[in-house]
Amino acid sequence: MADSILRAVDIQKSFAGVHALKGVTLDIAPGEIHCLAGENGSGKSTLIKIISGVYQPDGGHIAFNGTKLSRITPIDAILLGIQVIYQDFSVFPNLTVMENLALNSELSDKRKIVNWQRMRKIAEEAVAKINFQVDLDALVGTLTVAQKQMVAICRALMFNARLIIMDEPTTALTRKEVDALFKVILRLKAQGISILFVSHKLNEVFEISERFTILRNGELVITGNTRDLNSSRFSYYMTGREFTDGQFTAENLGGTPLLEVKNLGLSGAFEGISFVLRGGEILGITGLLDSGRSELALALFGIREADSGEILIKGKGARINTPQAAIEQGIGLVPEDRLSEGLFLPRSISDNLIIAEIDRLANRFKVLDKKERAREVDRLIAEFAIATPNPLNACQTLSGGNQQRVVLGKWLACNLDVLVLNGPTVGVDIGSKHDIHGILQNLARQGMGIIIISDDLPEVIRNCSRVIVLKSGRIVEEMDAAEATEQAILSRMM
Repeated sequence: MADSILRAVDIQKSFAGVHALKGVTLDIAPGEIHCLAGENGSGKSTLIKIISGVYQPDGGHIAFNGTKLSRITPIDAILLGIQVIYQDFSVFPNLTVMENLALNSELSDKRKIVNWQRMRKIAEEAVAKINFQVDLDALVGTLTVAQKQMVAICRALMFNARLIIMDEPTTALTRKEVDALFKVILRLKAQGISILFVSHKLNEVFEISERFTILRNGELVITGNTRDLNSSRFSYYMTGREFTDGQFTAENLGGTPLLEVKNLGLSGAFEGISFVLRGGEILGITGLLDSGRSELALALFGIREADSGEILIKGKGARINTPQAAIEQGIGLVPEDRLSEGLFLPRSISDNLIIAEIDRLANRFKVLDKKERAREVDRLIAEFAIATPNPLNACQTLSGGNQQRVVLGKWLACNLDVLVLNGPTVGVDIGSKHDIHGILQNLARQGMGIIIISDDLPEVIRNCSRVIVLKSGRIVEEMDAAEATEQAILSRMM
């Protein structure tokens, strides 16, 4: 492309003999919104780091605004106008919005004395660029995820950004926040700023991007116009697999409900929640971020004890006031944030898999039976197809999809009756997402009762037999998933 603002040509990169990128080429035009997609391990992150100067390519070259660059450092990239907004946003939570926005300017100008009036003026000009309304004196750590992201975007624009790379920018956002982000992205496009939008969420790719590039196993699979693509071809190019997205149908429902919730309430979160869950079905619960859906998950698992109503397990009243009480009643929870709540990341994959059944694997002297432990770990790795060369590796070495399989394996080793999943496929690529859905559907067919709490409406509709919609802490609708549509659910959520 003659008018490319960025052209990465035949980029190659290896780490310890492993080819991360094998001759990848990427073109981005001025003012273009370009989607870079691929599963975990496809090479997306490596390519981003080469474009931004963090890594040097083993072969190929980068050209920016028509000028070939023999070598680029992170400082060079920033001076050229290349900015990367990573998933963690790289903001300082203990500093104010003003300090986060003005600090880099102060440092780059080598100022030795803080001038608060000047810093406030810098911050005001930064937020005005995207009409971002925020308290400049608020600590960034107190902001929502969406607000932190806007701070990161404002900071990027302070350095005359010409290309902004957004790495999985919508992972932790609600639909309303995604809409707000997309409005900002379109505003940036109108200003001639290019956006490289890194994502594997199909609906968002089609909604916001004009062109796309898909990587798989470090190789360029295809690049082209988004309008020429459909979701099934997109999934195939990313994974090399054909998927059939059939609607889950509950079969052979058990008689006595595994879980019955009657008029459950938690002050400040939700009230009057009632539903029944039978073995063999998958119940979907959805709503906006402030609907009470996450607090309901915590109450069902005893992390936050409900202060009104009752919970029945197999027809008998139960007090679920601690996670231990929930586990004893056969309830497990896959939490919203697997990294901080569901896994011990520095510990081995083996340790994470057997932690919930560690008492069963210990002998009467409270010493682990190593052979039994190894057999159980091997069984779970095989059953959940966890891709690892060695179960003794740290859990943090796994991809997001494999980490989620470890969380599932950990709980299902406990022979649960009910499994509650809060955002079961957040941050998981398409292939792993499909596989996890298959695991959950098989578990339901084997008689388990499953609750999926999610704002991913296609996920809810495809996998659940019934859908409950929450708004402001109350149930506003219950519908058969086979007859539900995204529009119908959204109209009740909003």
